[in-house]
Amino acid sequence: MNIPEIVEIETLRVSCDGEGGSLGHPRVFLTLGQKDFVECPYCDRRFVLKPGTQPNLHGH
Repeated sequence: MNIPEIVEIETLRVSCDGEGGSLGHPRVFLTLGQKDFVECPYCDRRFVLKPGTQPNLHGH
């Protein structure tokens, strides 16, 4: 079993497109909810809130 890539984020909303250009996947927008992470349903990348970050819902 492959361990998912972990990406630290500073916002509660993030987009993922697989970073493969034409080999990636459709862009999806994900929002952290009750958990401290969210996983992309296409590539299983796990987005976690960077420690000490004051989350910004809008990604600005």
